[in-house]
Amino acid sequence: MNTRVGTLATAALAAAILSAPLALAANPKADAFMQKAIAGNLAEIQVGRLAQQQGATQGVRHFGAVLVQDHTEANRQAMSAASSMGVTAPPSPSAKEQGEYQKLASLSGSRFDKAFVKAMVKDHLKDIAEYKREAKMGNGPAASYAQQSLPTLHKHLQLAESLERHPRG
Repeated sequence: MNTRVGTLATAALAAAILSAPLALAANPKADAFMQKAIAGNLAEIQVGRLAQQQGATQGVRHFGAVLVQDHTEANRQAMSAASSMGVTAPPSPSAKEQGEYQKLASLSGSRFDKAFVKAMVKDHLKDIAEYKREAKMGNGPAASYAQQSLPTLHKHLQLAESLERHPRG
């Protein structure tokens, strides 16, 4: 009977050891958040450069420069967090983001400015909600990154809303 208990204990220990990697596996939601955040940063950098080139007003061109600067730094932080989580970073913006870029790239002058500002308000409202959700979900690298990014996202939303109210800004 003692042999049977020993065999069961050994089997239980083996099962625990074999299932440990599953217990230690990364949080799929946090991983997906980081991949989406990196793709989003890459998209904001591209759109920011486009605004610098095609913006009809100084306000839009300035906002484009702010986006490039801030999202370049944010992406550096996101890549570091993703690396610490073992998450593979996407090499480019998502297909949807690339499609939105193409729509903006086809516009010029005041039509570009209006569409760009509208897209930035919508995008940053969505991003803030997603980043708040991630920041509240845990205390790992993804949550820390989300929390650190929120002030910058709020700043971008305020800039976009200001340009929306005062298009000549």
